[in-house]
Amino acid sequence: MSVVTSQQSIAFLVAAEGIEEVELTEPWKMLERAGHTPVLISPDAGTVQLFQHLDASSTRPVDVVVADAQVGDYAALVLPGGVANPDALRTDEHAVGFVRDFVASGKPVAAICHAPWVLVEADAVRGKRVTSWPSLQTDIRNAGGQWVDEQVVVDGNLITSRKPDDLPAFNEQLLLALG
Repeated sequence: MSVVTSQQSIAFLVAAEGIEEVELTEPWKMLERAGHTPVLISPDAGTVQLFQHLDASSTRPVDVVVADAQVGDYAALVLPGGVANPDALRTDEHAVGFVRDFVASGKPVAAICHAPWVLVEADAVRGKRVTSWPSLQTDIRNAGGQWVDEQVVVDGNLITSRKPDDLPAFNEQLLLALG
C-alpha cells in the first residue's frame, strides 16, 4: 500500500440501517491510516445502525445529510453493502442523484457486496464490468452491465467487490485509485 501525503475527504454513503459493519469500518480505518478523512453521509441526520449480518451491532453519527452533500467536496465515494442499506438508498432520490453525479465526475466510486444496487439505480453500470454479491447479477445484467464473479473489478472509475472476504483487494484498489 502506498502512503498518501495529502489528506482528502472520502464520502461514505449509507442508509439509516442495514449497513454491513465490516464493509464500512474496514475501508474507513484503511483510509484513515492512509491520511484521508472519511465522512459519513446519509439521507437523514442522527445516527446509522450497523449490522453484523442480521444482528444489530454499533451505531455511527452522520456527518452530512446527502441532500446537502456536494461531489466536489470529496475525492472518492465508498458504498458499503448489507442487504437493507443499498435497498433503502436506491429509493432515495438525493442518494441516487449523488451517486449518479459522483460517477459522472470521473472520481473513484467503490461499491461492495449489495451496494451495486445503488449503481444500478443510478444507471451507472451500463456497458461496465461489475461484480457484487451473486444475487445482484440479474439486476446488473438487466441494467446493461456485465456481471463477473471476481474478487475485485475495476472498470473506469468503478471499483466493485463481492463480499467482506474481498475487502483486502477492494481496499487496495481504492487506495490505488486515490493515487
